[in-house]
Amino acid sequence: MTTKIRTEPMLSGQGLRIVLDDPKGNVLDGVMMASLNELFDSLQGRPELKLLCFTGAGDHFSFGASVPDHVGPKAGAMLAGFHGMFLRLVKLAIPTVAAVKGRCLGGGMEVAIFCNRVIAAPTATFGQPEIQLAVLPPLASLVLPLKIGQSKADDLVITGRSITGAEAKDFGLVDQLADDPVAAAEEWATKELLPKSASSLRWAVRSSRHAFNQQLTTGIPALEKMYLEQLMATHDANEGLAAFLEKRKPVWTNN
Repeated sequence: MTTKIRTEPMLSGQGLRIVLDDPKGNVLDGVMMASLNELFDSLQGRPELKLLCFTGAGDHFSFGASVPDHVGPKAGAMLAGFHGMFLRLVKLAIPTVAAVKGRCLGGGMEVAIFCNRVIAAPTATFGQPEIQLAVLPPLASLVLPLKIGQSKADDLVITGRSITGAEAKDFGLVDQLADDPVAAAEEWATKELLPKSASSLRWAVRSSRHAFNQQLTTGIPALEKMYLEQLMATHDANEGLAAFLEKRKPVWTNN
């Protein structure tokens, strides 16, 4: 069965590297999201794990969620599958780190910024370009204000512009810069996580993220409803997606 992900043991079997593996863009389509959700369900039986490290195969972390999956009746299933990933990770409470190189955009950036720690190459590129397609990023809309403050969150969500890893470090979005983010993630985890109890690390994640998790579990359904019932009832949201898929300039009606 095609999964578009692969896993690699790390930290002497006490960590798991999760590789988004569908180059060149490691796009989070339905197959990849279903595979990730299946993996997260299986990790309930892995009490020894102290880290999940997310990275991308090839030159990039991820270009984001599949645009065709945003269209029409597919949108509801796409959002349910995508947001289900984060709700499962909240439940697991295993420490997470994103090791980012290349482009980290849209849904890919949402995966990264959800993590407890983000390590990026200075030349990596971060962005939430959804507004350029006349749509919005529900999870980033919740997470970014908590991580980097409202004004910087507004900047990224409303403009859709991209920033480098070095700029993201200045924003507080990235915790550490490294030419080899995967190696740096393993080095950090070996020093900071490996000596500690896996059980207690999970309680620490639950404790430090108590307010964060409450906001996500209540905010995700509300923004998902806004997206599907209000945003997607507008002409321009549908036009933006159609124009992207048809490789043409969108024609806005401003409604």
